[in-house]
Amino acid sequence: MTTWDDRQPIYQQLADLLATHLLDGNPPEGEAMPSVRMLASQHLLNPLTVSRALQALTDAGLLENRRGLGLFVVPGARARLKAAERQRFLDNEWPRLRERLKRLDIGVEQLTWEEPQ
Repeated sequence: MTTWDDRQPIYQQLADLLATHLLDGNPPEGEAMPSVRMLASQHLLNPLTVSRALQALTDAGLLENRRGLGLFVVPGARARLKAAERQRFLDNEWPRLRERLKRLDIGVEQLTWEEPQ
């Protein structure tokens, strides 16, 4: 079950969560999104909140409404999301992270992509 916080509206948190799923290829481009009812039930949310989250993704150009069929992931949505997330990371998170690494005297040789065992 997803835990929601008070820092931003729940519909935006859900939109961000669904965008993360899209980045992971779920559902794949060209495929249908789960229905509003299914998402509302899965996340224990009001269907209007879910609709608003899906509308945010549609407004961002990631989903398209096919009349009578539902919402589908548009081709190129994953690449667009990845580019936006990379830029957001480089603009917002990386400067703070770089400063913290410097403050803690952590060099590149101490960093690894592998999980600690």
